[in-house]
Amino acid sequence: MFCPKCKGEYREGFYKCADCDVYLVGELPQASTRESDDEFVEVFSTYNQGEIAFIKSVLDGEGITYFFQGEGTTMLIAAGAYARLLVKADEAKTAREILRDLGFL
Repeated sequence: MFCPKCKGEYREGFYKCADCDVYLVGELPQASTRESDDEFVEVFSTYNQGEIAFIKSVLDGEGITYFFQGEGTTMLIAAGAYARLLVKADEAKTAREILRDLGFL
């Protein structure tokens, strides 16, 4: 089983990605020939669940394609673990501007 968003692999019996909260698929779709459509870059990281929730709501409202890698509570509780905000490469500049305006950068 695979997450169609972050491409994480899961063993049988799991149905949702722990990081992306999306349903898993049996196989990943073929890679796009346009690399920039599939490329995600890190623009921010945090361990604060409140910041994650707020940023998600703002990015959803702006139509930015993103996901937080490692946002599960277990990972954030571990010392030094951060959730990484990854956005599509062609939307990274806009996402950074939004985060800067909100005082996160």
